[in-house]
Amino acid sequence: MNSKLKGHLLVLFCVLVWGVTFVSTKILLQWRSPVEIALDRFVLAYVLLLAIHPVLKRPQWREELYFFGLGLFGVTLYFLTENIALQYTQASSVGLLVSSAPLLTAFFAHFTTHDEKLSARLIIGSLVALAGVALVMFNGSIILKLNPLGDILALSAGAAWAVYSLMLKRAGQRYGYLFLTRQVFFYGILTLIPAAIVMDYRMDLALWLNPIQGVNMAFLGIVASALCYVAWNKAVGIIGAVKASNYIYIIPMITMLTAVIILKERITLVGAAGASLILLGVYYAEHGLKLPTSK
Repeated sequence: MNSKLKGHLLVLFCVLVWGVTFVSTKILLQWRSPVEIALDRFVLAYVLLLAIHPVLKRPQWREELYFFGLGLFGVTLYFLTENIALQYTQASSVGLLVSSAPLLTAFFAHFTTHDEKLSARLIIGSLVALAGVALVMFNGSIILKLNPLGDILALSAGAAWAVYSLMLKRAGQRYGYLFLTRQVFFYGILTLIPAAIVMDYRMDLALWLNPIQGVNMAFLGIVASALCYVAWNKAVGIIGAVKASNYIYIIPMITMLTAVIILKERITLVGAAGASLILLGVYYAEHGLKLPTSK
């Protein structure tokens, strides 16, 4: 398989799974707090990767510092700012602002890389996709309540993921993606622990015996974290942070479709139009549109 095609397919797999995680997390929030869900899923993912790839290596201290930064931005800051933002502002606002990650990635990359510069096609495609995200998130509702603190936190989550994706490019393949992801989770867990203590984290293994909670936690830890982070990290190494991040726009559309199927939520004509704009924007940003020419 062509390597670039493989990279695009890996990213597509990730966003399909991550689109479902919002519904899975919503189900778990009936029993568990956001920090409990986040810490437990990454502990499970780390243990799984350690079992699969138990090889111990000794990176240089600069590399360990780099792994620490990846864990801080890609796990702790991203999940904490997103989840705390939900406590201050509407979920639709959070979803929309977090979806700014591709635009922020492209913006940061323009000034920090030599091979991923902003282009008119990328900006136009991103704005079209972001407009589609707005329609999907609000799904027919025109009520928008702004909350400065919540909105800043949600935007910070998008920025944290942008920084994480760009840092991945410099991580290289020296240690392999399994080890890289394992280290990201290790430092993500390490930096999550202080927040867990402050937010009264509780460990209750009995909760895992509940079929609904156990299945959803296993999905978040094994598929959405261990498998998808490895796939995402590898894909960014193949196609770059900007192209990979552009697929993030698809996540709200997948979440909407999953909510319709599992939670029996209603999809409106506005939501369907938003989904169409997302697909159009992502396609245009990646490939452009070839207009027919007269002969």
